[in-house]
Amino acid sequence: MHELAITQALLDVAIRHAADARATRVTEIHVVIGDLASTVDDCVIFYWGEISRGTICEGARIRFERVPARMRCDDCSTEFGLTGGLTPCTGCGGVRLRVLAGDECRLESLTVQTPAQEGTP
Repeated sequence: MHELAITQALLDVAIRHAADARATRVTEIHVVIGDLASTVDDCVIFYWGEISRGTICEGARIRFERVPARMRCDDCSTEFGLTGGLTPCTGCGGVRLRVLAGDECRLESLTVQTPAQEGTP
């Protein structure tokens, strides 16, 4: 269910930036989501179709970029990726870990149509 809140936040940001750009339509959004964010792409797409209806973003394509999880051990400074769930440090077995990457969830960019582009293929 958290996908609905995430999708609403993405829509709000997209609408705000599209307005700043004086866009007439948003055609694509590029979303960066880390593997630790546990967000289901299909749910975001479904909610997007519902909540963007009647807005400047209606019909916009969503392009996802997934960021793999990377951790650093606070005990031995080993950096390692996660291939499944959380695991102890691969260097020392420690559990004091810091997330380096993989918890992102952001709207990276928008593709918009402006009045000057209307009518161009």
